[in-house]
Order: sequence, then structure tokens, then C-alpha cells
Amino acid sequence: MHGTSPSGEPRRSGSPADEDAGDPTRGGGGGSRRRPAGVTGLAPVWSRDFALFFVARALARLGDTMLPVALAAGLLQHGYGAGAIGLAMAASAAPFAGLVIFGGVIADRFSTRKLMIGADLVRLVTQALAAGLFFAGHVLLWQLCVIGAVNGAAGAVFQPGVASTVPRLAADVQGANGAIRIAESAAQLAGPALAGLLVAFSSAGGVFAAHAATYALSALCLLLLRLPPAAPGSRPHGGSFRGDLVVGWREFRARTWLWGVIVIWCVYMLFISGPTVPLVATEVVRRYGAGAYGLINSALGAGTVVGGLLALRLRPRHMLRAGSIALFAFACFPAAVGAGLGVPAMSAGAVAAGAGMSFWGVMWATSVQTQVAPDVLNRIHAYDVAGSLAMMPFGQAVAGPAATVLGADNVLLVAGAMTLVVCTSLLLVPAIRNLLRVDPRAPLARTAPAVRRPARREPR
Repeated sequence: MHGTSPSGEPRRSGSPADEDAGDPTRGGGGGSRRRPAGVTGLAPVWSRDFALFFVARALARLGDTMLPVALAAGLLQHGYGAGAIGLAMAASAAPFAGLVIFGGVIADRFSTRKLMIGADLVRLVTQALAAGLFFAGHVLLWQLCVIGAVNGAAGAVFQPGVASTVPRLAADVQGANGAIRIAESAAQLAGPALAGLLVAFSSAGGVFAAHAATYALSALCLLLLRLPPAAPGSRPHGGSFRGDLVVGWREFRARTWLWGVIVIWCVYMLFISGPTVPLVATEVVRRYGAGAYGLINSALGAGTVVGGLLALRLRPRHMLRAGSIALFAFACFPAAVGAGLGVPAMSAGAVAAGAGMSFWGVMWATSVQTQVAPDVLNRIHAYDVAGSLAMMPFGQAVAGPAATVLGADNVLLVAGAMTLVVCTSLLLVPAIRNLLRVDPRAPLARTAPAVRRPARREPR
């Protein structure tokens, strides 16, 4: 992913504090392509810099898990319904999904750390503006949609750099992903409950203000972060923007296990995740109040902590197979809400769903980060994210109309049933089911036309 920096910034090759010395802009051409985790002296997981990244991800997740509570409670308070909540969420998800591919190319050409800091600062401004609107009591749906669109575009610049940062900070990639998942899960445990309290004792504006503060703190952590040198030959060498997009696409489609998961995940987003998020928020808040919704989301966070802990201990030989089996548990969440089983049963379903989703997430992230060479990882991760989220805005946008026609409970029951279909589909694809884990320290060849891809990398 990286060669000389197109930004033209001077390099000072021995300075550990230099942004370019630690950024993916470092690296020459040729030579064997090894995962950054193979760099001598890199800590298995914990180091000062990984701790900073760990905190930054936890803070960002804390704010993100507060946002659905703020949107649901705030829009309902101003007379809007499930359709408006779905549109507000889709307004952020659509630009993110549409632009993240370009963000991947940008991350391969510039300093990922600086891009992530800039994205955090933009989102600090957008969420502060949203807080001001709610505090002023003058909230219109189109205003929140515009703010969400800017927020989504900033996220598209931020997200690709996450994939390449983790293996450059820790030798044990799965352990690092598991630790980050636990941090994000702990934030998810606290975030909705905190948002519910802020809504109860302040207003939705207070939640947006707190969300803005999490981006400020995340940017500060990333500002203090120093990335170790990237692997040799880990940046593209002066190619065109369009050429980098094409190479990224070729790398993506060369891996059946990768695009196979993304195709199936489009179904997941359209029929499961897209409708579940706004409908669960609307139904729980309407029936039981914002506090109950915060409690259920905290239960979801507790489940993801459990999944992260399991991912730290278990090292399955077939990671995606194990993750797919764990993902079956997600069906418990929308099904429990759709069946109207009450807050305790919904919370139990949320715990099971969180554990399954968290374990799958670590298995998936580790597979991508260890199976893909560093010089294309940001772009492949961008195609991964774009494909994964492509259908989410549609799922969120149609959640309201579908609930009007079929009833929100029935839509959530369908989401639970479709979870079983998605997990079964993942297990039926040989390339996904039989993919073997890779030692992060082993050489990893690219699949672009200029280099060879070992046939053993992908079972078909």
C-alpha cells in the first residue's frame, strides 16, 4: 500500500517521532512482502502506541453507541416517527458506503494517522452543530440528514486506515483485534446507558455534545500516536488514482472468500441490520422509554465483551467457519423484540447477539488483515466496508414503510429468520468455510497482475 508520499513531505528516515517515519508512506519497492506484524521488536499486543489506539477506538465507539438513543429520543420528541429515524441513519450510512472506496485509495497514498485525525475533527464539528440545534429546540429532519451526510463522508476517510493500523501496532493480530473488540464492547455497554441518562436529565442535545467530545478525545489520542515503520514495498509507486482503484478491485475479486462474504453480507444489511437498528430503537423507546432502550443496548455491549473474550482465547483453524457458527446467535435479538417478550428477554437476546457478532467480527477482521498483503490492505478493507454497508441505507430507509405495511414486530421476526439464512449461506460456500488461518509472520504475496498469488491461500 505505500511508496513515496504524494504529499511531497520530506522524509527523515531515523526519527521515530516523524509522522512519515511511522506512517504507511514509508517503504520502497520490491522484496518479499511481509505482514508488519513480523517486524522485529514489535510487541505481541500491548505497547504505548497500541494503548493510545485502543483508547481512541473505545472513545469513538462510546460516542457511536450513544447516537441511536439521541436520534430516536430526539426525533420522537419533535414529532417524527420510525421512518424519519431510519432516514436520518441512512443519511450518514449512504455517503460512508459510497465514498469509503475512495477513502481506501487516499489512505494508501497519504498519512493514515493524519487522515484519521482530520476526520475526527470534522465529526467533532458536525456533532457539536447537531447538539446546538437540539439545545435551541429548532430541529428539522433535513438538517440532521445533512449533518449525518458530512459525518458519513468523514467516516469514509477515517475507516480504511483502521485495518492497516492494527497489524502495524501488534504482532498478535487476533489478540489485538480481540482487545479492541472488548474495548469497543465496554463502550457499547456504557454508551447507551449514558445516553439514556443524558436524555432523561438533559436532552438529546446533551448526548450529541458528549458524542462530539468523544471525537475530540479520539483525535487527541491519535495525535499522540506514533506508528512504527511500514513493511518494505507497502505503498503504491506513483500510480494514478484510477489505477489504484482498479488494482484494489482486482485484489478484491481475486479472493472468493472475501467477495463471497460481502455478497452475503449485503443480504444481512438489507434484511437484518438495516431494519433492526431503527425499528428496535423506535419500538423499545415507544413502549418502554429511552432508559429501557439504553439497558437493552448495554446488554448488547455486555454480549460483545463476552464475544471479545472468547476471541482472545479461542484460535480456530478455520476462522470464518467458527465465526459463522457464532453469528447464528444474532437471531435472538430481533426475534426477541419482534415477539414482544419484554425487556428481560430482549436483554438476554441482546447478550447472545452481541457475543456472536463480536466473535464473528474478530475472526473476520483478523482474516482480512492476515490474508491480504499490506500494500493493498487499505483498499481491500475499503471495498470490504463499502460492500458490507452497501445495502444498509436501503434497509434503514425502508424500515419505516415496511413497518407500516407489515408491522414492526413482523419485520423484526423476519430479520431474525434471515439471520439463520445468512449464517447458513456463509457455511455453504467452500472458500469461506475452508479458509485456513495464516501466521501473520509468514510472507504474503499479492494477487495483482504483476505478482503471483499462491494457490494455497484460498480454498475453493
